[in-house]
Amino acid sequence: MKTIAWDVDDVLNNLMQSWFEWFKNRKKLNLDFQDITENPPYKILNISITEYIQSLDEFRLSNLYQEMKPAEEVLEWFKNYGKYFRHIALTATPLIAAPTTAQWVFKNFGRWIRTFHFVPSRRENINVPDYDIDKSDFLKWFGKVDILVDDNEKNINNAKKWGISVILFPAQWNSSKLSKEEALKLINRMME
Repeated sequence: MKTIAWDVDDVLNNLMQSWFEWFKNRKKLNLDFQDITENPPYKILNISITEYIQSLDEFRLSNLYQEMKPAEEVLEWFKNYGKYFRHIALTATPLIAAPTTAQWVFKNFGRWIRTFHFVPSRRENINVPDYDIDKSDFLKWFGKVDILVDDNEKNINNAKKWGISVILFPAQWNSSKLSKEEALKLINRMME
């Protein structure tokens, strides 16, 4: 049975869109979600990276994060095919948001995802040991992942170095030309 590592935000859920709608309403922005073609989107929003990170952390720690629905296509895939693989969550999130992210994962995908792993995103005045520089370092150390599903091209490219099969999950800030359904079908082809 193959093991899949799932990125959480913008793969299992639609964090960027949920955060953007919340942020847009607070700031009364005249932008649509389709305008977000970079991640992180602070330049598009004409704000500093610090303001972006602070607002994202505020959203992650709010009830709004816990109330996010799972990505429909992904949840449907898990219902139909999840039992044919082992699953882990692997996310890059700040230490302060890891508990809420883990709670969201287990609440929505706990039938299939049994372990939660994270590489702490750097935050000012929060020092944590650097076990892993990025997800690729974690995957190398962990050594049990066959497939990585992630929306970040850097994570995808780095995972390939360790012989891991990868699926670049479609997002408007990456180069994937697949639909979400097509990306998920690729996983089924890797079953054997």
